[in-house]
Amino acid sequence: MNQAAFAMRRRKFLQASAAPFALAVGMDAAGQTTEPQKYGADTMAGGVVDNPQVFVSIDTDGSVTIVSHRAEMGTGVRTSLPMVIADELEARWDRVKVIQAPTDETRYGSQNVDGSRSVRHFFAPMRRVGAAARQMLEAAAAARWMVPVVEVKAVQHEVLHVPSGRRFGYGELAAEAAKQRLPPREQLRLKQPNEWRYIGKGKTTGVDQAAIARGQATYGMDAVLPGMVFAVVARPPVVGGKLKTADKAAALKVAGVLHVFDIPGFQGAPGFQPLGGVAVVARNTWAAMQGRAALNAQWEDGPNGSYDSIAFRQEQERAVKAPGKVYRNSGDAPKVLAELPAHRRHSADYFVPHLAHASMEPPVATALLTEKGCEVWTSVQNPQAALDGVAAALGLKPEQVKVNVLLLGGGFGRKSKPDYVTEAALLAKAMPGTPVKVVWTREDDIHHGYYHAVSLDHLEAGLKPDGLPEAWLHRTAAPTITSLFNAGATAAAPFETGMSATNMPFAVPNVRVERSEVSAHVRIGWFRSVANIPQVFATQSFVNELAHRAKQDPLKYALALLGPDRKIDPTSISDVFNYSESPVVYPIDTARMRAVIEAAARGARWGRKLPKGRGLGLAFAYSFVTYTATVVEVAVDAKGELTVVAVDMALDCGPQVNPERIRAQMEGAAIMGLSLALTGEITFENGRAQQSNFHDYEVLRHAQSPRTVRTHLVGGDVTLPPGGVGEPPMPPVAPALTNAIFAATGKRIRTLPIRQQLAKM
Repeated sequence: MNQAAFAMRRRKFLQASAAPFALAVGMDAAGQTTEPQKYGADTMAGGVVDNPQVFVSIDTDGSVTIVSHRAEMGTGVRTSLPMVIADELEARWDRVKVIQAPTDETRYGSQNVDGSRSVRHFFAPMRRVGAAARQMLEAAAAARWMVPVVEVKAVQHEVLHVPSGRRFGYGELAAEAAKQRLPPREQLRLKQPNEWRYIGKGKTTGVDQAAIARGQATYGMDAVLPGMVFAVVARPPVVGGKLKTADKAAALKVAGVLHVFDIPGFQGAPGFQPLGGVAVVARNTWAAMQGRAALNAQWEDGPNGSYDSIAFRQEQERAVKAPGKVYRNSGDAPKVLAELPAHRRHSADYFVPHLAHASMEPPVATALLTEKGCEVWTSVQNPQAALDGVAAALGLKPEQVKVNVLLLGGGFGRKSKPDYVTEAALLAKAMPGTPVKVVWTREDDIHHGYYHAVSLDHLEAGLKPDGLPEAWLHRTAAPTITSLFNAGATAAAPFETGMSATNMPFAVPNVRVERSEVSAHVRIGWFRSVANIPQVFATQSFVNELAHRAKQDPLKYALALLGPDRKIDPTSISDVFNYSESPVVYPIDTARMRAVIEAAARGARWGRKLPKGRGLGLAFAYSFVTYTATVVEVAVDAKGELTVVAVDMALDCGPQVNPERIRAQMEGAAIMGLSLALTGEITFENGRAQQSNFHDYEVLRHAQSPRTVRTHLVGGDVTLPPGGVGEPPMPPVAPALTNAIFAATGKRIRTLPIRQQLAKM
């Protein structure tokens, strides 16, 4: 995008944000509708709404403006949440415009797009906001006509007097509606599901769809400001490393290079702080990159310089052989296992390496420091963390920092850690009055990421004569995410083992889940589905192994392992259960799990006769209050060449607010899950990541993609709490794939990625 176009778009945004609307409706700290001047305290209400904000405004011309307070990174949240408001408001979608909220925790509460929480936490509050605005319009019309409010009804951007047929447009009523009393929550009249126009219909056009298709959408990389300069940073190749020498004079001799600045590294735990290093500022990114190369920077590696992937895996293997910290203890699994004969026991180890987010748009941020404060333009999942980081780095008050959230070209958790935003702010401080854009190359992103934890899971089962387990032991050895904020932390947080380990829903009387303590030597960060990735790979692979050992059909075995339909209270099976982001604990409903398993199996036509070299594999999981199951069909030829023929995915997330986006997230999870399973791996030698770009950290190519991906939406019960969608579909993909490979070849894969393992069999 050229400079003039970006400036014009920014002016329009500011004009829209500041326009004097006749009606504005927000929420207080308890999710109660409220006027802007009645903002409540900074509290948490049921893990749903932190602070009030103005979400919807109606101008005198009838146009409706809805504020999206969550960033868009492909999940469709900038459509789904405004769509919910518009539906309850009875607004015509073609008369709605959506603007992005500025970063403001006092007004908006948490704006962090992580944990599949946006629709999950804001479906009900957005309904209340829309309903409140609708009722205020109806009350204004009733007052003008001097009729009982029960005689009026809002219908598609108009308020109708039912007995007489008289009607007013929303714009005609906006000023009077603004003077109406805001209805208390108990007086809100929410629509019945059969009255919804947009919710659950899957026919609403995405607000960014046309701009993205035409290449007109503004991502973080597209930000252009007058007089802007560009920067890249030479960072220590080992976490915690320090600069020894750098030839800054040589860098300054490169044509186009303007300045060379030092960037301080983190103190204590890494957190979201920059790694430190040397920044080269230039007139364009190419000159900055050439200047960085000329630095010939040399580093002192520090204590993580000896980190080696092979040696660390051996450490993990030793760790899981001994008892670890107990996170769930139902019955007495160790005693049962010790007393059973060898032929009634089965054990296996499963390994998942470090993974990099590798989103299509690497981290990028533009910052401008003036006497008024610092303004930032960036693609970020957690704008409030970005604001806090900038304020702390520059010694500013939070109100002196403004973070403009642009579209994200992917995130998967990486862009909720805004170290790159702080880098841009520090360089803006060195060049006040000049906008500075910090650009991370693909190599920067892969070498200096917040990696998904390398994990080794050990499982043991003590089997009854029918082949079903009467004892289950699960030990995990993986560096903990908490090491990001607590230097030297080795013990897992409860939420990590709570992801498909302690909350395992099988009907097994004796269960023990333990976590072995190992140290982190790189920055460990959350990643799409987090610990569900390795723990679902382990548990679902193990279930398949047990089915084979029992000479039973894997589908029938899995359903038998679930046991009778029941609702499991997670707190009753683990004293340390902690879902982390909400005080609300939801029961695990095995009937819903059974339904998605059966739906995926039906879609794949499970049980049909397959030719030699073909196989079906099943896996399922519960995560983020959502139930998912996947069946993968593969073909493996005599040379070990693998073809993914089809993927069937079933999902029950409760209310299906935007089915089109749900299906898109499922399809994306299929591709990403296959990509990680087949080739995803970050390894370390001498503390350094060995991969650098898509030639050696591969993403799925078209030729490797499944011929067919079928999605099956199950349930849709609107009385249930909404579940997440962005993350839950991915964890079952890898074990479904490896289980299918076993069905096709008889070869068991317990280590990811698969890569060339088939050719070696």
